Amino acid sequence: MFYQKSVLSNGVTVLSENMPDVRSMTMGIWFRVGSRDETPDEAGMSHFMEHMRFKGTPTRTPIDISVEFDSMGAELNAFTSKEYTCFYARFVDTYLEQSLEILADMLINSTFPDKEVESERKVVIEEIARSEDTPDDYVYDILGDELFPTQTIGRPVLGTRESVGGFTHDDLMAYHDKHYHAANCTVAVAGNVDHAKLVELCEKYLGGMQSGKPRTVRGYEPEASRTYFKAEKKDTEQANLLIGMEGLPAGHDDRYAAILLDTALGGGMSSRLFQEVREKRGLVYSIYASSSPYEGVGSFSIYAGTRLENLPEVVQVTLAELEKMASEGIGQEELDRVRALAVGQTILSMEATRVRMLRIGRNATVGIPLLSLDQTIENYKRVTVEDINRVASQIFVQRPSIAVVSSAEEAEVRELLKDVIEL
Repeated sequence: MFYQKSVLSNGVTVLSENMPDVRSMTMGIWFRVGSRDETPDEAGMSHFMEHMRFKGTPTRTPIDISVEFDSMGAELNAFTSKEYTCFYARFVDTYLEQSLEILADMLINSTFPDKEVESERKVVIEEIARSEDTPDDYVYDILGDELFPTQTIGRPVLGTRESVGGFTHDDLMAYHDKHYHAANCTVAVAGNVDHAKLVELCEKYLGGMQSGKPRTVRGYEPEASRTYFKAEKKDTEQANLLIGMEGLPAGHDDRYAAILLDTALGGGMSSRLFQEVREKRGLVYSIYASSSPYEGVGSFSIYAGTRLENLPEVVQVTLAELEKMASEGIGQEELDRVRALAVGQTILSMEATRVRMLRIGRNATVGIPLLSLDQTIENYKRVTVEDINRVASQIFVQRPSIAVVSSAEEAEVRELLKDVIEL
């Protein structure tokens, strides 16, 4: 087996992938909690909690945490998604214990003082403003609200100004007790790591984390009130377009076929959309397809940035390519090309300890089987033309939702698109 796994006495899962030819390690401490797990009043709480972990403990100030990691020549960061939160560090292998001890202190002993809550509230509200001022990011929040209007999976990870503005110390403590416990925690390390030593250190520094109960499977009900068009006006030179629909959920049997389908449609310079929309017509600088798999559901989207006057043609050509892919599929030559691209990119990415840590940590946290690089490549090799064409015929026959962020009012965008798509 390419990785080792242990479970601590309190329920923390510990995973490691040894890379003996490197001198570095990347360690991530994952919690199975994200924006999908929040109530309306808690919207943005998981992300806010991520920020607050860096605000000190009874024995460390925020600057202490930064100085200690800088003194090791290490990197420290974190991120929050819809379904998980990860705190991670990359460091020279001799600093495993020091790095783990600091991270454990941050995650177990953070006190969320009122003055820091007030200070960080301003920072996060500025982050929300920055996101809204970044149209190629913000358009994804709009699409999420269209695809999943009644469910938490469609909410922005950052929350809203209103929800973040209401967070208190007591709210954070209650959220911490509910979600940040051992049964909900996975430690993943990739690099020059000795698993037995790692487990010993995790027991020492994380063994005191409250045990808790494992989270049940997140539910998903098909949307009955999905919307199909939304446009917002922002001060931007380009029209930022997303065309989206439901995709495959995490762990689906056809997930490798779906990845190759994304690649064929909009995953490289030889992809259909890149060639048709950019190279042949010069309508965009960037256009790409991507899938976002979640527990029980997924989304598929195509992003394009173009001038407002080009928007109808970009939509028309893109939808024509989706229809063509759904009805005609791809051939063996195209499959061989996109398979080679996907395999090559996977191999190149796996030379980094951070990528390997993210891979095992994320998959374990969301319940996807952990596969070696050789097993992953073999799964790509097993994908047939029939597999890809079956997935395309399932996904691309859906009515798409359109999200646009541009310099135009919604009525103007609607008028532009009325002859190319049903809105």
